[in-house]
Amino acid sequence: MNRRDLLTCVLPDKSRPGASMGPEFYTNAVLHTHENKPVRFYDDLIKGKLTLINFIYTGCMKSCPRSTGNLAKAQKLLGDRVGRDIFMYSITLKPEEDDPETLRDYARSHGARPGWLFLTGNEYDLTTIRFKLARWDHPMLDFDLDQHTGMVRIINDTLNQWTMCPTHAAPQQIVDAVSWVEPTKPFAVRLRENYKTQARIDRETRDAKARGAWRA
Repeated sequence: MNRRDLLTCVLPDKSRPGASMGPEFYTNAVLHTHENKPVRFYDDLIKGKLTLINFIYTGCMKSCPRSTGNLAKAQKLLGDRVGRDIFMYSITLKPEEDDPETLRDYARSHGARPGWLFLTGNEYDLTTIRFKLARWDHPMLDFDLDQHTGMVRIINDTLNQWTMCPTHAAPQQIVDAVSWVEPTKPFAVRLRENYKTQARIDRETRDAKARGAWRA
């Protein structure tokens, strides 16, 4: 304990990762899942986890269906890591329309698997969370809900590492972006993975060219 903590009786919270910004930043607002279970935003959803977070609303007929579909494909690619060491959260932008039952039906229609929660709550709390995670610092953009449906925020709370990826990217690109917030792997491992990734890209490029030649 340092002298300032001793004099002010402020004890460090040793129950959370040292690098984390904690509930003071993320908030501990109580949200409800699509299973109608109450959860605290930081303590239950963020703390010590690697998370993928995006914003949707079930009535969106623009980018949300494609975004959710891509994330469903990314979840399949991530396999059993989702729900074990990776967690996915889709937060509604319109809580007045999206109650837990509506979100449950939406999750089912897109084939969401365990480890992916769809969340609603108080409008003030949801706006606060959105501003924390996806603020543009421009009033005209920050209050335009459609500005917040096309990106997925990826956070590793243990390391306090953040990144973002377009939800309309190829599902494999979303999966690849997850590695950007994970601990750096040994060089030999990264080299093997890079060769494997390049081989996949080369194969996909050849297949795309072959399809184009066939159509021509």
